[in-house]
Amino acid sequence: MDTTPLRDAYRALLNAAATVAESSGASPAPPAGEWNADQILAHVTLINAATISAISSAATGAITTYDNRTAQDAWTLDRVITLAGGNAGLRDRIRIQADALCGLGGPMLSETELDTLIPALLLSNGNVLVDQPVPLRGIITGLAEVELPGHTRQLLDLLPKDSGHQAMN
Repeated sequence: MDTTPLRDAYRALLNAAATVAESSGASPAPPAGEWNADQILAHVTLINAATISAISSAATGAITTYDNRTAQDAWTLDRVITLAGGNAGLRDRIRIQADALCGLGGPMLSETELDTLIPALLLSNGNVLVDQPVPLRGIITGLAEVELPGHTRQLLDLLPKDSGHQAMN
């Protein structure tokens, strides 16, 4: 599996996170009901960890599931922010996880492993997006094509309107 799109998605996310972190020194306030930059990054680290776990399970033949509910829990997000040491630590963690996922998700897995069906429950803002088995390659592809670009836009939307770095719609 070619992980170039995944690597590119991580690069864009990390660039957006750095841009937001460097904007006016303070973390921009999100719109009501949305996450701030640190919460977005903590969410991504938790999604990455779940994906690494699913890949490892598929490679060992262990039974696994893919469930993103913990990655949306406010207490868990705050705990991850604290454990990582804040924004810079979260960005470092994501960079390392990205390297691991790109290494594991491509050359290490066979086509059979990539086709392994993983029972998945994916929610967004309390709405069920997926509640069915998904091939492992679909989880990896979804990360590159939907999850990471969505959070990249979410980060860029935190920038002041006059910054010139607004998300492309």
